[in-house]
Amino acid sequence: MPNKFLLVAIMGFFVVTACDSNRVYDTYKSVPNQWHKDSVVQFNFQAPDSINPYNLFVNLRNNNKYPFNNLYLIVEMDFPNGKVVKDTLQYKMAKPNGELLGTGFTDVKESKLWYKEGVIFTESGDYQIKIQQAMRENGKVNGVINLEGITDVGFRIERPEIHVQ
Repeated sequence: MPNKFLLVAIMGFFVVTACDSNRVYDTYKSVPNQWHKDSVVQFNFQAPDSINPYNLFVNLRNNNKYPFNNLYLIVEMDFPNGKVVKDTLQYKMAKPNGELLGTGFTDVKESKLWYKEGVIFTESGDYQIKIQQAMRENGKVNGVINLEGITDVGFRIERPEIHVQ
C-alpha cells in the first residue's frame, strides 16, 4: 500500500511540473546556512528571443528562522552589450503576526516575487542576473551581515499568461 501512495505522489509531481508551459528559465541556487551580505547569487542565461515580452521573477525559499517580515534585495541585470540595470527591491515576507507568506505545507515557504514585467530582450546573447540581500535592522546603519532563514534563491523567466475575453 505505501508503494502505491509513493507512486501516485511521484506521478502527481511530474504532472504538476510538466504542465508549467509558461516557464522559459527556472533555476535555484542553495544558500548555505546564512546569506552573507557580500554573497551574490548569479544566474546566466541566453535571451529567449528578441520579439516576445517575458515576466521575470526572483524566487525564494525560506524557513522559520527568517527573522524579518520584509526583505530588501539588490538585483542587477547585465546585458550582452555591457549595459547594467540595478534595482533595490522590497518584498513582504510575513504577515503582521509573523506567519510566513509563500506556498508550502512545511516550515519552508516558497515565494515567487515580481522583478520585471513585459521585458523584451532586444539584444541577443548572454545575460546575467545578480541577486544580493540588503537587509538592515531598524535604527542601524550597517547591514545584516549574515541573514538567516533563506535556503534557496532562484530566478525565473516566463511567458505572460494570455487572457482571452
